[in-house]
Amino acid sequence: MESKLSLAEFRTRLQNNTEIGSLKVNLSLFRIFPRFGGIKPFYGLFDEKSFRLTINSRTSPTYFIIRGNYKNINNRLNINYIVEPNSKFQLLWTRFSPVVFLIALNVFFLFFGRGLRRATTIVSLFLLIIIFYSRWKEERKRKKLERKFIRIFEIKM
Repeated sequence: MESKLSLAEFRTRLQNNTEIGSLKVNLSLFRIFPRFGGIKPFYGLFDEKSFRLTINSRTSPTYFIIRGNYKNINNRLNINYIVEPNSKFQLLWTRFSPVVFLIALNVFFLFFGRGLRRATTIVSLFLLIIIFYSRWKEERKRKKLERKFIRIFEIKM
């Protein structure tokens, strides 16, 4: 994909819109306590050829990162990026733990709660709603991260 910006403008926007820090430390105690000053929209690392960014949010972090590289080809800035999960464990946990919990709860009620059929149905429906909502919310966060990246760095498809 190409950007309308020049290479120097792109690097300047990277510096102005990114709080520098490792993505591995993003959810640690160092990030919980806010610092004074303006909040930049992205958090991550970048250098002269590549970048790894995520949303800079202490209250609603996302598990997705934008990883890519950029270079100047024929006076046009070419940007190759991909939106991917920060770690495979986080992705597996958010996708499959509610399903495993739902199955485990139903097996428990099947063997130990024979008189609680209505409660099992209500709890199972509630957990199904939570499963679909959590997947929808994570997909929405991924799309929001990508849209913000495209808007700030003026990328055309």
